[in-house]
Amino acid sequence: MELLLASGNAKKAMELERMLAPLAIEVLRPQDVGGIPDVVEDQATFEGNARKKAVECAQATGRVCLADDSGLCVDALQGAPGVWSARYAGEHGNDPANNRKLLEALAGLPYDQRQAHFVCCLCVAQPDGTIMLETRGAVRGHILTSPQGDQGFGYDPLFALDEPESPLHGQPMACLTPEQKATVSHRGRALQALAHRLASITSQLPSQG
Repeated sequence: MELLLASGNAKKAMELERMLAPLAIEVLRPQDVGGIPDVVEDQATFEGNARKKAVECAQATGRVCLADDSGLCVDALQGAPGVWSARYAGEHGNDPANNRKLLEALAGLPYDQRQAHFVCCLCVAQPDGTIMLETRGAVRGHILTSPQGDQGFGYDPLFALDEPESPLHGQPMACLTPEQKATVSHRGRALQALAHRLASITSQLPSQG
């Protein structure tokens, strides 16, 4: 089974490939099919952006597309950076700048006012634009006062898990191994939900050459 990833984010692609490998799903990257359109992420929700990317890329490439939109929502910032997470500091994908801006925005706030959660929305669309499947995953945490760990990407170095029922409770996301992260992350949870439902839609997938 093939799914074209409607994203040019190499780190995100590697994470998705690793998580989908046990399901015998081959993740194609944009360069594998000659590129994908540059979709404007102008929707107000993660679900809306994931849906838009999946549909436009599926229609443009003639392939079943998997799109992801994800980000960090900080309670004290009324949900920001939210859908603007990747470009919070102005330049898309500048992780160090985004992290610095976040720390500045929360400067001086005590631990109990630094709650946050990561959200990931996934959407699978067919070449005719039909949406086949949508899932959502989230994980609760809090924002650290300085980066910790060198794994992951994005805001991972500033995000510590805040789920007492988890054996990884209190761990910074960037200190987790890829295998640990896959079990608790927002993207991992969204993919787990996707996996549970893939069997029921496999028969609907068009053959691809």
